[in-house]
Amino acid sequence: MHNCSIVQQLKDLKTGKYSAVELTSHYLERIKKLAPLNCYITVLENKALEAAKNADEDRAGGRDSALLSGIPIAHKDIFCTRGVRTTAGSLMLDNFTSPYESTVVEKLRSAGAITIGKTNMDEFAMGSSNENSYFGAVRNPWDQSRVPGGSSGGSAAAVAAGLCSAATGTDTGGSIRQPSAHCGITGFKPTYGRISRWGMIAFASSLDQAGPMTRTAEDAALLLGIMAGRDKRDSTSLTDPVPDYSASLNQSLSTLRIGLCEEFFREGLDSRSEKVIMNAVRVFEDMGVRITSVSLPNIKYSVPAYYVLASAEASANLSRYDGVRFGYRCDNPVNLEDLYKRSRSQGFGNEVKRRIMVGTFALSTGYYDAYYRKAQQIRRLISNDFKNAFEQVDILLGPATPQPAFKLGEKTDDQVSMYLQDIYTIGGNLAGLPAMSIPSGFADQLPVGLQLIGDHLDESRLLATAHQFQQQTDWHLRSPELETGE
Repeated sequence: MHNCSIVQQLKDLKTGKYSAVELTSHYLERIKKLAPLNCYITVLENKALEAAKNADEDRAGGRDSALLSGIPIAHKDIFCTRGVRTTAGSLMLDNFTSPYESTVVEKLRSAGAITIGKTNMDEFAMGSSNENSYFGAVRNPWDQSRVPGGSSGGSAAAVAAGLCSAATGTDTGGSIRQPSAHCGITGFKPTYGRISRWGMIAFASSLDQAGPMTRTAEDAALLLGIMAGRDKRDSTSLTDPVPDYSASLNQSLSTLRIGLCEEFFREGLDSRSEKVIMNAVRVFEDMGVRITSVSLPNIKYSVPAYYVLASAEASANLSRYDGVRFGYRCDNPVNLEDLYKRSRSQGFGNEVKRRIMVGTFALSTGYYDAYYRKAQQIRRLISNDFKNAFEQVDILLGPATPQPAFKLGEKTDDQVSMYLQDIYTIGGNLAGLPAMSIPSGFADQLPVGLQLIGDHLDESRLLATAHQFQQQTDWHLRSPELETGE
């Protein structure tokens, strides 16, 4: 059951091959047996089984009209879920039970999805390895001595290990695509504003975007169609109508032009990953797709620009966690200043504090123009580079990560090397473009992700390209061998 796509599971549920309760119970049992992967912060066993029972009763009574009726889905623990602890991977919110529901969770629940649990993540989505969680590091199911990627590492590992049918993630600088690449699954980041951010705990508001993490592009199209759309509670959500992504998966690619980003294939890319990516390019060529080279001359500035902008926005967004209104509060403060200082220094982890300090400095008097304003100008140059590239091609192609998953602890003392793990993904966030990572092969038994980047609101073509690639390959069907006693 756990190796099936959502599309297949829906067929099986409809034909009675198994029930929603049996499917949910199967996942819950695997979660217990594979607990050392540390994918989940909270497992909602009783609520999930109750929802599954209701789904079966609706199906038996002919009332199963919901698109995802009976499908168990996990949510990154950054999406507020009514009546459920929502921590953002931090001690600061360890005791926070949300009184409201995020739009993403609300839409998927309304579509019949069962919330099976909340997945582990880098604290406040700040990290590239999922080693920054207050609840401990997540382990990659392909090699448990390695990272799953971050910050949505718990969601990626849970999907790859067969601990849910699909999961939600967030992508600020690559946090859906990078862990999806490391765990061998399909991860999709839509155009900025395509999915509402309401109820999603903020890191960097002009960059954060939610998206689905699934086994296949077909499943991603199904979930995106449910998650996307205008939300009056989020002023940044787009008003453009949501197309039927699933209906356009088999659109003709006969005139498709794919551009290889020259800057992505230079120094810094692991030779094993490059070989896998170029093999994937040959698959597209065999499909009749035209392949050309394009340049993004300012993309080399994306990492420093991103870390100024994201840290500045994090500094502002996280100022609300002061030990007064909600969240962690230190013991026995002697005065208000002591309350602020100790609550924040104890409640936040090192990476979060590092970024708050960088962001506060970049926004301070005398440095705003030199850092923040300059980073915004670079952001515009990068966006213009993408705009120019899409006048020549329809989709950009490159690696999702510089290398396959690295060892746990390997880069924790080298922050520059850690930050460079997102070097190929950050540009898409700065420009607000849709992008995805799909499985494209293996390097030394570790998954390698192929990144596809589309123009604004061109999700349909991006998903169709990925889907038809997956019709020609079987990398997305591979699963890690895990000891569960089954």
